[in-house]
Amino acid sequence: MTIQTIKTTPFDDQKPGTSGLRKSVKHFKKPDYLQTFVQAIFNTLEHVQDSTLVLGGDGRYFNREAIQIILRMAAATGFGRVIVGQGGILSTPAASNVIRQYQAIGGIILSASHNAGGPEGDFGIKFNGANGGPAPESMTEAMFAAAKQIHEYHIAPLQPIPVDKLGKYQLAGMQVEVIDAVSDYLALMERIFDFDKISALLASNHFKMRFDAMHAVTGPYAHRILEQRLGAPEGTVIHGEPLADFGGGHPDPNQAHATELMNLLYARNSDIDFGAASDGDGDRNMILGKRFFVTPSDSLAVLAANARLIPGYKDGIAGIARSMPTSQAPDRVAEKLGLPCFETPTGWKFFGNLLDAGKITLCGEESFGTGSDHVREKDGLWAVLFWLNLLAEKQDSVENIVRQHWAEYGRNYYSRHDYEAIEMQDANALVDALQAQLPGLAGKPFGDLTVSAADNFTYTDPVDGSVSQNQGIRILFADGSRIIFRLSGTGTQGATLRVYLEKYEADVSKHDQDVQEALADLLAIVQQVARIEHFTGRAAADVIT
Repeated sequence: MTIQTIKTTPFDDQKPGTSGLRKSVKHFKKPDYLQTFVQAIFNTLEHVQDSTLVLGGDGRYFNREAIQIILRMAAATGFGRVIVGQGGILSTPAASNVIRQYQAIGGIILSASHNAGGPEGDFGIKFNGANGGPAPESMTEAMFAAAKQIHEYHIAPLQPIPVDKLGKYQLAGMQVEVIDAVSDYLALMERIFDFDKISALLASNHFKMRFDAMHAVTGPYAHRILEQRLGAPEGTVIHGEPLADFGGGHPDPNQAHATELMNLLYARNSDIDFGAASDGDGDRNMILGKRFFVTPSDSLAVLAANARLIPGYKDGIAGIARSMPTSQAPDRVAEKLGLPCFETPTGWKFFGNLLDAGKITLCGEESFGTGSDHVREKDGLWAVLFWLNLLAEKQDSVENIVRQHWAEYGRNYYSRHDYEAIEMQDANALVDALQAQLPGLAGKPFGDLTVSAADNFTYTDPVDGSVSQNQGIRILFADGSRIIFRLSGTGTQGATLRVYLEKYEADVSKHDQDVQEALADLLAIVQQVARIEHFTGRAAADVIT
């Protein structure tokens, strides 16, 4: 076959964020927009000839069309084999596992994660390296530089691959292997967790659970693992069919968007003991007990404190890492267990070096992401199985397990307030004004609280020495409370300002306060210092978690 060379004009808006390039579907469907970025990825890679590439996505709108385009471009570039998830589907953690298991050069993951889907929704693409983790900043910068210089891309002639049918196919001299998206991941989970004990729990008459796949990628995984392999009753998995528009819902597993699951667990007469949900591409998780919500920060801390109860971690863990905005609850576990604890910028790629170097075993972010060294991505279903294994071992409720943890380590009251789709110039003006105040905040009193330090977080990677600056404005108080401001890199319209509030409480008698009431003094300081309404016109956050 004759490889086609297509002339194109470079785009100047293809700079990847914390999780790849995300834009609206309409933006990605502009002539040559996807092709230009894919060519930029391929131009950045070394030793492509005859290597293996992994390809899959979360099944959202435009996923199938994009896969056929990328397969043709991979053939034109000289890859020897592309491994594709059946139906074009691979959860992000499953893709990470496949990359590592098949020793691929890397993988292209098609997802906008928790963002809405459908023709009017969002699409995304990111590259994960040979370790299975997101490309480091040096590589994404190189991709952006390449995208700005591209004037042509290469593509094989049209030859659709039947990605719904397992098997091996040929495309312009390149092998395309369509694999079962679930089997390899299931085998990995069986090596980590005690499936016999989880099965016994799910079979017992006194335990009921629901898993909300949110019409996203984890539906097939949850049906196969929870209902078929572990024997949970049919109907345990809800919204289990992946849909291109996620059924019109927002595949973000939190209190604001997983409302049906919240209602099931919080109903006065609820007989469901455990609830969980995952997001668009399967890397996030929400954990619920009966009328009890587990914050992602607390979840990481509880899992770390009890890791030895899980077969895959019975010999202990090497260390813990959390993103800077994540609460300091995991730090207290690390201190008591004598483990190193690392504070990184937001973005899973920052955990990669620590995992590869063996410095940590567990890691997590407040944005409903938890993971370990089994892959190089956060992993929603892994977290759910971890909790199920823990419940099976302790034979106790989610609430009791968390409350016992608070009694031992103290409670970190924590909340995130999101102001979404702010005009970029307004968001930048707000951040600039905050930045200008930082030198004068140290030592300043705000009621009963006194600022001990204020800065814009800089991270020096302990493995390779790389430095990442301007990762979030921090106002730290003498009693350990914190306020953090950060502009998110995962949205596609305007800017999202995330405000994080945290206060530590050691007194068990004060562990039942309403979270927002417990943090009310910090929120008042936010309004005083940041003047959010002045800069944005927003009197309140759009989403509070």
